[in-house]
Amino acid sequence: MNDLSALPADFAWGAATAAYQIEGAVDEDGRAPSIWDTFSHTPGKVVGGDTGDVACDHYHRWPEDLDLMKALNLDTYRFSIAWPRIVPQGAGAVNASGLAFYDRLVDALLEAGITPNATLYHWDLPQAQQDRGGWPERETAERFGEYAAVVAQHLGDRVKDWATLNEPLCSAWIGHLEGTMAPGWTDLTAAVRASFHLHLGHGLAVQALRAAHSDLRIGIVNNLSPCEPATDREADVAAARRADGHTNRWWLDPIHGRGYPQDMVELYGVDMPIRDGDLELISAPLDWLGLNYYFRQVITDDPTGPAPYAKMVYVPGVRRTAMDWEVSADGLEQLLVRLHEEYNVPKIFVTENGSAYADTVGPDGQVDDPERVQYLEEHLAACARAVKQGVPLAGYYAWSLLDNFEWAYGYDKRFGLVHVDYTTQKRTVKGSGRKYADIIAAHRRRARRAA
Repeated sequence: MNDLSALPADFAWGAATAAYQIEGAVDEDGRAPSIWDTFSHTPGKVVGGDTGDVACDHYHRWPEDLDLMKALNLDTYRFSIAWPRIVPQGAGAVNASGLAFYDRLVDALLEAGITPNATLYHWDLPQAQQDRGGWPERETAERFGEYAAVVAQHLGDRVKDWATLNEPLCSAWIGHLEGTMAPGWTDLTAAVRASFHLHLGHGLAVQALRAAHSDLRIGIVNNLSPCEPATDREADVAAARRADGHTNRWWLDPIHGRGYPQDMVELYGVDMPIRDGDLELISAPLDWLGLNYYFRQVITDDPTGPAPYAKMVYVPGVRRTAMDWEVSADGLEQLLVRLHEEYNVPKIFVTENGSAYADTVGPDGQVDDPERVQYLEEHLAACARAVKQGVPLAGYYAWSLLDNFEWAYGYDKRFGLVHVDYTTQKRTVKGSGRKYADIIAAHRRRARRAA
């Protein structure tokens, strides 16, 4: 067993989900379509033609899922709020039924002793707002700030931990440049503009949250990767630097008051629609930073490819998940140390970390997933090593609580600590879920002995 004794006594143990991936009930109680409803219903966009129409039916089955959280010994649960449930048209009328669903969930979490951690945006932009231009337009950032104010005023008396955005890199780069996530565009200018307006929306949401309740703990969640050159060739070293700018610095520098990295501004060659005061708004102080980590990137020069003219190479002889992602727990340690030393982040949470494998229910009704158990133990050990180096790591959220709709991969990839039979909606705690519960219980015992 890896040594986790360095993790602080008040370390928060959690699991994470996202609204469109688990809720289902896409046309119930006043919810309107999101860009992911549109994207998933577009032929050829999602493996198997899958959609999030039903997903894990969490909208109806959340009490059962809360029981699973208790069985896993969770301290905290990270979930996202669906903008199209709250303000279905992106602006204007507020849907009371949508707010009531999150009321029920939050109140039950608190009653169970589980701390809610709410994310305002996990990619489900109301389609009506997309029809008005989406994230490439400033109006969407402004409407996001208004939506944030509604949610904060309604839930901020009970929910104290908030993230504005989840993985804006995916919304901007994958959704608008690579085209394999909603809205499915392949336009560099639109992608860069979207990246800025996502940051602006973040700043406006921070402002709205702080105005609603002065005691909220606010952060943003970025997915980051170490970017290492495949060789010592000058071209590969330069490509790794560009990949780092595209994956990491573009998303970290502005929120830490450094503006956008000039080398990347020049590389993209897109006029940034920045107005007076915008950068100050974007870099408003945060209480914490969320790190989503899945893999490192080994980079080679790709001068004929899309920006940033760098591509990942396949490293032979290493363990890989069902997503074909390299398993590299050391990369998590590297990123945590970098956030501490280079950006002086006051508090960090690992807000997502997990692995997909081809899980099956055995003849005994159990789901054994030893590869995920090993992945979990190795990455938690990396967290402990980072803490020993002074990193202010306050908690860890496993991705994910449940197998779910995995975006463009549909239901083909399973990340959950809990197996979901999508035909019957039967939940089965996997071996990794049982191991996680044991790890949490052991940590609590150590904390009590040390007290």
